[in-house]
Amino acid sequence: MEEKENQVSENGFRKEIGLFGGISVIGGIVIGSGIFYLGSYVLQYVGMSEGLALLCWIIGGFLSLLGGLCYAELGAAFPKAGGNIYYLSEAFHPLIGSLDGYSLFLISDPASSAAISIALITALFGNTMSDMQIKIASIILIVALSIYNCFGVKLSNILQNISMAAKLIPLIIIIVLGLFMGNVQPDLSLAVKEATGGNTIGMIALGIMASLWAYEGWTNINLVSEEMKNPQKNLPRAIIISLTGITLLYTLFNFVIYRILPLDVITKELADGNLYLGTLATKNLLGNLGSILVTLCMVFAMFGSLNGCLWTPPRTYYALAQEKHWPKAFGKLNPKTGVPVFGFVIETIMAIIFVCFNTLQDLTILVAFTSLIFNSLTVLAVPVFRKKFPDVHRPYRVWTPIVYIYLAAEIILIAYTIATDMRNSFISLGALVIGVIIYYFFEWKLKKEKTKDVS
Repeated sequence: MEEKENQVSENGFRKEIGLFGGISVIGGIVIGSGIFYLGSYVLQYVGMSEGLALLCWIIGGFLSLLGGLCYAELGAAFPKAGGNIYYLSEAFHPLIGSLDGYSLFLISDPASSAAISIALITALFGNTMSDMQIKIASIILIVALSIYNCFGVKLSNILQNISMAAKLIPLIIIIVLGLFMGNVQPDLSLAVKEATGGNTIGMIALGIMASLWAYEGWTNINLVSEEMKNPQKNLPRAIIISLTGITLLYTLFNFVIYRILPLDVITKELADGNLYLGTLATKNLLGNLGSILVTLCMVFAMFGSLNGCLWTPPRTYYALAQEKHWPKAFGKLNPKTGVPVFGFVIETIMAIIFVCFNTLQDLTILVAFTSLIFNSLTVLAVPVFRKKFPDVHRPYRVWTPIVYIYLAAEIILIAYTIATDMRNSFISLGALVIGVIIYYFFEWKLKKEKTKDVS
């Protein structure tokens, strides 16, 4: 009986994820398409300054790690399926938790899956397929992976572990060879090379925003914390190990690109619309072998990232349904696999809609902006939880100043994003307005049901 309790949570989730599995969840989702094309956006946002671009990657990773440390305290003390939904509902109000879930459902989750699938297919077949063909292939890939993940968390985690190992090997080879064989001396000063029409602080803020999308996904480990073995120890370790390693990896990968490609070549490639600088750099370094190596790395990286982005979100919708602010069907687990299958079905449909109607760059900003808002609120839940639940055992406790440093940085980024990209910012804020309407609709339904039961 005790062994069974260790394998299945009180809500029926299967505990199949160990420490390496937790690292694979974070690394598998985070190290995806972003590492291959977002460096181009970061460079453009900071006026083609390679020094500023690397600074943005370091700051983006540092901010993610600070946020991750806060999430580690919450996840270790309260290992609940749905992560943010539970934290925000308990710390502030069920409306706030529900709004996070609605924004994930309406924007972040489908936009992430759509962006990664489009980037993967474009990287593989961009020169031979039309935009329509790319979108059709992206949809087929999303549907196939969603079906696979419906067969249980064990299979999902196995695929995540394999893709994690498979993409790290060629990525590390590229970085090592580039560091020693690259013969360009990049200008790492913070001087702007091309005017972008904004001030330096605003440029850096946009560059950090773009880099943050590449780090996006580390919060997903808290969504599956109820499916982790010994989350009190493994969840904080997984977050710290993953985000530290990923920051180093991203910074070195972009530095290697600058070591191989002169800035004038990079500028010309970006002007021609070629965002995949890593592919070009590796081909210049190793010829056809480099093309094969980077293609393999890209396929495994994006595939694992897409798998993680499809696998974890239905747990959010499950938590929403358990809070009774989402249709009941989302809160039902398949008795054989312990998976919220209905959530996968609807999530897939939403991702298909985003594939059809959005560009890759729009998807990037949409995901980053909504994540900033709710990640900040979740981090603010740390001191609130300490006051509301002072007696709860906290296996990991984050240093309090980290909470407020993270919050200050996030508020600055949110303000600059609204000021510089009002279109996508207001789309994200519009989703929150829709979320308020949805929440009070379910509140109305609950009151109606209670009134009916009383009468």
